Amino acid sequence: MADDPDADLDDGRMSFVEHLREFRDRLRNAAIFFIIGTVVSWFFAKEIYTWLRAPLDGAWKMHADQLGPETVMTFGSIVEPFWVYMSVALWSGMFVSSPFIFYQIWRFIAPGLYKTERRVGIVFALCSATFFIAGALFCHHFVLQNLFNYLLEYVDKNTKPNLSMREYLDLTRDMMLAFGAVFELPILIYFLARIGLVTPRGLWRFNRWFIVIAFIIGAILTPSPDVVSQCLMAMPMILLYNLSIIVAYVVQRNKDKQPGAVPMPPDDAA
Repeated sequence: MADDPDADLDDGRMSFVEHLREFRDRLRNAAIFFIIGTVVSWFFAKEIYTWLRAPLDGAWKMHADQLGPETVMTFGSIVEPFWVYMSVALWSGMFVSSPFIFYQIWRFIAPGLYKTERRVGIVFALCSATFFIAGALFCHHFVLQNLFNYLLEYVDKNTKPNLSMREYLDLTRDMMLAFGAVFELPILIYFLARIGLVTPRGLWRFNRWFIVIAFIIGAILTPSPDVVSQCLMAMPMILLYNLSIIVAYVVQRNKDKQPGAVPMPPDDAA
């Protein structure tokens, strides 16, 4: 007798109270991983901040004749360095614990899926964290120094820099988070394709409009008006979107191969 997929789904169904308990447990586990990641990161907060400052140091050296040989950072209050390093530890803890947090999110939504779909939980967690961290690292290694170099072009010998530790951290953090979120696009498209909200044909037809949207988003998310920084934001988005089309195609092909599946109708639109 063939297996009943609905029976697989029924095995994972829970009452409302059980859902609340499951949510509590997953939230608790995610919080524990986050706290552990933050505590570990605290012991390396200064080294992490120095690493975050590397793009600025590189851009600073290119303007050493106007700015001086070494990067100078200031703080406005006696407690600012402490809170900057605390913030570094918190955000680093989020990055370190992100695979575990994504896995807990998956474990919460998995009971509403078929057993065959639940098996991809670990892959989902690893891929989500990998794409997010890859986006942040791409920003750190390829975007920030070009951005800072452009902004420092406006400095001359008659101006004296007064860079704040907190403001620099806020700018760097926001940029890295934005790129991390952008790199999650293939994961988002994968789930939209699984539930049938998008198709590879529809995504391909929308590609030309997405290119325009990518450059608009790049102009909004990058704090400087230079073309280089906007392109460095837009080009990964365009590449990831086209990668997502391939992902959607693979998902659709696998769905069409399932017994009783209705083939995707031809696209008659112009």
